[in-house]
Amino acid sequence: MLVFDADDTLWENNVLFERVIDDFLAWLDHPTLDRTEIRAVLDDIERANAVAHGYGSKVFLRSLGECLEKLRERPATDRERAEIDRLAAALVGHQVELMPGVAQTLDELATRHRLLLLTKGDREEQQRKLDACGLLHHFDAAHIVREKDVDTYRWLAREHAFDPADAWMIGNSPRSDILPARAAGMNAVFIPNENTWVLEDDELDPGDPGVIRLAAFGDLARHF
Repeated sequence: MLVFDADDTLWENNVLFERVIDDFLAWLDHPTLDRTEIRAVLDDIERANAVAHGYGSKVFLRSLGECLEKLRERPATDRERAEIDRLAAALVGHQVELMPGVAQTLDELATRHRLLLLTKGDREEQQRKLDACGLLHHFDAAHIVREKDVDTYRWLAREHAFDPADAWMIGNSPRSDILPARAAGMNAVFIPNENTWVLEDDELDPGDPGVIRLAAFGDLARHF
């Protein structure tokens, strides 16, 4: 059983948010804080909103608005909110851009393994990407969950009646893909993405024999 993450594993995602953040930081132009300090404030706000409200572009827009209000110590004006919406317009309706080698590699892997897709975030937003990706025919099932923690992986094993020890979770996020899957008894494949969201980063044990590190998605075909 091979279980695949979606955002930033099958297709690009966070790089779009990073471009909006760059534009937001340039527009905000705070009189005393530099870009690194403002980004730290935004990261804290995003971390709290992820716990309270989940993930996706709607929560992201909320975080940008709250960051502006915190730094300017007043409510955002209608004009400022409109500008934030304009900056983030690229997130809405963006076409799914597959990572290199994804379609061909899934074609090959599906001939000899069972495949599942597991993604977290806003259900409507994630479903739009799933419908547009052109990959769903490879998977036994695709699940959208609020959070990818150890209980999620244990549920997935029960739902699809597989032994966690015979399964591999494949993704780019140490926090959501690798560590909780390992805690649930699964193996994992870590495929780093330089644009991974900073809040998804975490330390991995370099000596863990249950984790394979690959440089590119296409390398999966040589291991499985």
